[in-house]
Amino acid sequence: MYKHLLFIGVSLGAASPALGQNAESQTVILEIPEGMTFAEFVGETTITVTADGLPQNVRKTAQSVSIIGAEELESIQGADITRVLRRAPGVTISRNGGVGGFTGVRIRGAEAEQLLVVVDGVRVADQASPGGSFDFGNLLPGTIGKIELLRGSNSTIWGSQAIGGVLAVTSRQPDGVFETTEYGSRDTFYAARAIGIKRERFRASLSGSYYKTDGFSSAANGTEKDGFKQWQIGSQLAYDLTDTLAVDVAGRFADGKLDTDGFANTFPFGLIDTDEFQETDEVSGRIGATYQNYDLTLRANYSATKIERDNFNPAFGDEPGFASVGQSQRAELRGRYDVSEMFSLDFGGEKEWSNYSTNFDSRQTASIGGAYAQLGVTTGGLTINGGARVDDHSDFGSEVSFGADASYALSNDWRLRGSFGEGFKAPTLFQLFSDFGNTTLQPERSRSYEVGIEKGDRNGAIHLALTAFRRNTRDQIDFVSCFGVTSDICTDRPFGTYDNVGRARAEGFEAELGARVSDRLRASSAYSYVKARNLTEGAFNEGNDLARRPRHALSASLDWTGPKDFALGVDLRMVGDSFDNASNFTRLDGYALADIRASVPVSKRFELFGRVENVTDTEYQTAAGYATAGRSVFVGARAKF
Repeated sequence: MYKHLLFIGVSLGAASPALGQNAESQTVILEIPEGMTFAEFVGETTITVTADGLPQNVRKTAQSVSIIGAEELESIQGADITRVLRRAPGVTISRNGGVGGFTGVRIRGAEAEQLLVVVDGVRVADQASPGGSFDFGNLLPGTIGKIELLRGSNSTIWGSQAIGGVLAVTSRQPDGVFETTEYGSRDTFYAARAIGIKRERFRASLSGSYYKTDGFSSAANGTEKDGFKQWQIGSQLAYDLTDTLAVDVAGRFADGKLDTDGFANTFPFGLIDTDEFQETDEVSGRIGATYQNYDLTLRANYSATKIERDNFNPAFGDEPGFASVGQSQRAELRGRYDVSEMFSLDFGGEKEWSNYSTNFDSRQTASIGGAYAQLGVTTGGLTINGGARVDDHSDFGSEVSFGADASYALSNDWRLRGSFGEGFKAPTLFQLFSDFGNTTLQPERSRSYEVGIEKGDRNGAIHLALTAFRRNTRDQIDFVSCFGVTSDICTDRPFGTYDNVGRARAEGFEAELGARVSDRLRASSAYSYVKARNLTEGAFNEGNDLARRPRHALSASLDWTGPKDFALGVDLRMVGDSFDNASNFTRLDGYALADIRASVPVSKRFELFGRVENVTDTEYQTAAGYATAGRSVFVGARAKF
């Protein structure tokens, strides 16, 4: 009964208020903390949507899921999303310069574009980018209420792109007002506000933020400052039409301008100071409906996203040198039917239409549709899930994916877990139809395995976890040079093209430890060992480490609460050596970073905070030739009312 009730009435990005009414009379069974509504309860960090597509307790899944909630986000402080994401195991990040620069997130050694990103229920991949990835440089954490990260292939539930994993972001939805403002190094200013209202059958929220910084030169050897400005606004609305049917809508708009540097085409080549800049607009929206009774939950969504990018170089005039527009529309239905206390059935289907155009490429389109079913069995302490999915793409045809996982509860909150998942990533529109395109491309494919043992979850009083994993990827799409070749795949492609030429393997283990040492002290850490190699037979780079994949990464934090709720925190990040290129000729040295955070309440509704990032002023690079921030100091204020 507890599991069944948790499943009902919650959607990606919005909990159903209707079930909140039905659940109020069963708070003892649900173990809802006193004074917390059901909608607030399902928004807590114990609930995940990334494992099976519909909400469930994170301890019920056998897959690796990390959840970072609002309280942790507030304690971290700041506008840099990388400082948040690096707390999860298996995560490595590279960025071209400072905040706002292109930011790639790699999970367990996968490519950055092999991570599916969902913001408030909307897939936000850039359809016009070569790899179809999401640029985390345009996502600032001030209005985020929750981040979920699933690590491992899971295309059975999520379809294309879920090779490395799935990252789901939910915007803050307060009952009242939340706002934060800070100022610091490099004339950086950041302000974010969220306003919300919750009633018996209605709830709404509106959030927005503004960020500005003078920045520093993106080029490691440059002196000219490269700044970044962005403002964004988002809203969510939910209304109960009846006790069993609720509707909701959500939308987000972000506008940014980023100063960039360019590459010299004369000796000594490399990245140099230039006056180039990039303007980006991101628009996304969703409308959905949720139906639930005691046995059946149905969730329908229609979503759309549009990303426009314009790159300018004033040395060549006022018109953009490169401009692109990528769009997608998606209709989907997800459901769960509790056949009995022992059996449950998850199912769903979706259809996506996407298109892109650039000032060099005419408008091109593609579509993909799929359906899945997954059977769940729970008996005693054992939970088993197994499912399959079939997708059909307008260009490459059909793709079938399988997945299974199992979890067994031991004594003292320990559990054994293991999973197998297949993933695939459809060729992007750019890879298919651009001047470098190849319409015969097949999807990238992966198989992911993991086993582990875990006690509690990362947000509990004590958390211990050890996970071993392996992912094999084949048919990876890579750019092929056609220099001096005019036949076969290079016909009419003098500058090169894309082909399914790559095989890779990533394997290793993750160790997590978190504990509330005392009423005032909490410690946590996450260590990852990831060996990611190129296994393409006969290739020049066969056996090499994949680019920008350090084998060792450790994050640790210590948070102490003193008298009158004065809080002090320390964060440590240590990353091992890696290579910047596939040939392994350019080495990126490992580094260690330390941040110090503090906050002090002025009243019940108002607090002051501050931090020092990169305390030791360490010089390091996550992408060769690109600079990173030195020691930085920020102070700010936060209010809730």
